[in-house]
Parts: sequence; C-alpha cells; structure tokens
Amino acid sequence: QVQLAESGGGLVQAGDSLRLSCAASRSTFETYRMGWFRQAPGKEREFVAAINWSGGNTFYADSVKGRFTISRDNAKNTVYLQMSSLKPEDTAAYYCAADQRPYRSGGAYYSDREYNSWGQGTQVTVSS
Repeated sequence: QVQLAESGGGLVQAGDSLRLSCAASRSTFETYRMGWFRQAPGKEREFVAAINWSGGNTFYADSVKGRFTISRDNAKNTVYLQMSSLKPEDTAAYYCAADQRPYRSGGAYYSDREYNSWGQGTQVTVSS
C-alpha cells in the first residue's frame, strides 16, 4: 500500500494562492491516477481534481475550475495542487488519494470509491 503525505496547507486571506504537495512512498506512483479531495466541517468529502498517470489528462470540479491546477512530477513521486484566487468556501481539509490500479483511465475519477490509498490531510483555511 502506498503511503501518501500531504503538505503545504495553512491560513491565508481571500484572493491568495497556496500550493499543496503530496509525496508518495512508492516508485510505482508513476502508474497511479491521483486525486485531490476536500472536506469541510459538517460536509461530505468532495472531489477537487484528478490527474492521470502521465499527467496528460486532468479533471476539475466546477467549483475550482480556472482557479486550481493539478500537476505531478513522477521523478519526485509527488502530485501538486496549485490553488489561486482562494475563497472562504475553499476552507477544508485537503486529502490526496491514489488509485493504485496501474494506468487507470476512464471510470468515475470524481468518486472517492475509485481511490484505495489516502493521505492524512492538510488543513487550508481562507479568511475573508
């Protein structure tokens, strides 16, 4: 089972930018589809973004499209979430997740059921 460790969260003001990182423990990371999800207090976990194994395909929730960018560096076993124009409603714990089925394409990339390994999360708080 791959271990995932998120970092980069913090307290920022509305309109600021922040970059989250998620480091994976296995070199087979390069074959995994990766996703970012978030969960605000009292709410269900929701999809934020996903990226296929090569980085050639990315997917975003409508709420973050145009503001967030997911990317990956397979040489560093790391996936990133660049967040800009942050809003108070972006406040949540952010989790990265791995779908360890190699070279996965298609399917419900937006569903947390597609992912079988999760990080501990990093808190992002956006003040108004």
